[in-house]
Amino acid sequence: MAVTISLEGKSVLVTGASQGIGVAIARKFAEAGALTGLAARNEEKAADVAASITAAGGQAFALKMDVSDPASVSAGMKAFLERAGKIDILVNNAGITSDGLILRMSKESWDKVLGTDLTGVFLVSQEAVKSMIKKKIAGRIITVGSVVGLMGNAGQTNYSAAKAGVVGFTMALAREVGSRGITVNAVAPGYIETAMTDELSAEQREKLSAQIVLGRLGTGTDVAGAALFLASDAASYITGTCINVSGGLFIG
Repeated sequence: MAVTISLEGKSVLVTGASQGIGVAIARKFAEAGALTGLAARNEEKAADVAASITAAGGQAFALKMDVSDPASVSAGMKAFLERAGKIDILVNNAGITSDGLILRMSKESWDKVLGTDLTGVFLVSQEAVKSMIKKKIAGRIITVGSVVGLMGNAGQTNYSAAKAGVVGFTMALAREVGSRGITVNAVAPGYIETAMTDELSAEQREKLSAQIVLGRLGTGTDVAGAALFLASDAASYITGTCINVSGGLFIG
């Protein structure tokens, strides 16, 4: 008998949902029956994705949110709750990079990445927890980190620091809200097929794949599957952990 995950009756907010992994997660959660809010700085792009989900039979809507801006986060969460009524699941996916060796990295690049990739997780999670506790919802908070937060990567001290911070944040918040029935977990993707990897040459792709035990780059669907599991009842006794979704790029 096939086992399927149902999120019927659940309301989900996915940040950074206008492209890449965020789109894959939004689609996967909508397919599972959740009312899915797609938050992004570019509301128009998120609206296009939401429209395609709706056309396929799902329930989705777009809203504007810059996770690095407290006022935008507050307004965005208010808009989400007005539409959905409650938040059962938060997926913190919004993230940016601004790569460079530390000798050349500006403080602006450091602050920009930490502001979105770590402080943004704090701001949105804080708003979600407030609502979950107020409405007595045993919710789920899932954050998309990165394998570089576990293993580091030259040229990405800012991004690696932010994603390592996500792991610590996840463990600490899990301890804070566990008594409320709220679980807090993270997923750490490795090399994932994106618009950026589409531009790589065959030789470059081979070099990347050679570093991965499973011999291939991951897909947004691979990451979405892990997030969906953590959002499901099957993961109700899992909290404070980070699932490594890197195909064996990092094992440790």
